[in-house]
Amino acid sequence: MFADADLTDDKFLCGKLNLLQPVRGYRAATDPVLLAAACPAQVGERVLDIGCGAGAASLCLGARVPGAQLWGLEVQPGYAELARRNAARNGIAMQVHDGDLAQMPAALRIDFDHVIMNPPYYPPEGTRSPVPERARAMQVDLPLGDWVQAGARRLAPGGWLTLICGTDGLPAVLAGMAKLGSTAVLPLAPREGRRALRIIVQARKGGRGAFRLLAPFVIHAGLTHNGDRESYTPEASDVLRNGSDLLARFR
Repeated sequence: MFADADLTDDKFLCGKLNLLQPVRGYRAATDPVLLAAACPAQVGERVLDIGCGAGAASLCLGARVPGAQLWGLEVQPGYAELARRNAARNGIAMQVHDGDLAQMPAALRIDFDHVIMNPPYYPPEGTRSPVPERARAMQVDLPLGDWVQAGARRLAPGGWLTLICGTDGLPAVLAGMAKLGSTAVLPLAPREGRRALRIIVQARKGGRGAFRLLAPFVIHAGLTHNGDRESYTPEASDVLRNGSDLLARFR
């Protein structure tokens, strides 16, 4: 568990959320906010966040869709406890379970309308962080295809899987989608004209729609970094600061 002295209290969505995060270890940035913005959950629907960390993605979703039923699964007990604390201090109901996706806790073996995930996507052969919690959160231990298959098993028929990962993980993600279809991939480009480094993938259990590669979502304005200041595009700022959704991008 993390001691309070080892935590920071960070604002998300222009202060709509305040999340405790470890000073050392995995710290949420834009990925979970973008993931939450892409999830098409509605009031009353069940959402499972596999590998929920300190709860950033689920709680961003809960801030946008009050009344969504949120569950989380987290393998690291310290982060699971942070997710519970963050949910409580932000007044958002969320059930967080300790456990591994390879051995899903019995309480989570139910049908969900949505599964979201921000799995580790740095290759295991790369240099690992000296902070064990960060290394486990960032570098692949289980193949991405296993994450996708675990998520698909938890979806009700017609349910949606939404995940964010590095672009080089797309082949593994697609290979794990035997039960999923109507797949759409949204590239996330750091700037106009730059190659996408991350993608959001969305697919439906039992979906039969054609595969779609969507127009890139550009995060920063300008062709190059210009000084130490925020440079989000208006659309990115609306998502990252105001908590707007990305649903129109997937229609």
